[in-house]
Amino acid sequence: MRICKVIKPLVSTNRIPGFEHKHLKVVQDGSSHLVAVDAVGCRDGDWVICVGSSAAREAAGSKSYPSDLTIVGIIDHWEPPPKPPVSASSSAQ
Repeated sequence: MRICKVIKPLVSTNRIPGFEHKHLKVVQDGSSHLVAVDAVGCRDGDWVICVGSSAAREAAGSKSYPSDLTIVGIIDHWEPPPKPPVSASSSAQ
């Protein structure tokens, strides 16, 4: 499981059969952007719990779904860890 922040919806109108009505979200995990199936109805800006691998397919609704990341929970309250301060030597470069 991983904690991600929902950035925005991802619109895709042409999909494989059986996957047409799944909502997709762009989520941020650290500095990378990923696409996740939304199984819980989250909104932009929400902090969410995501699962990957075979757990993602099960959570999306079927072992046959081609999902490798699925949102399975909305976090009610969570403070992300503070970013480390930028040192003077690295900011001078």
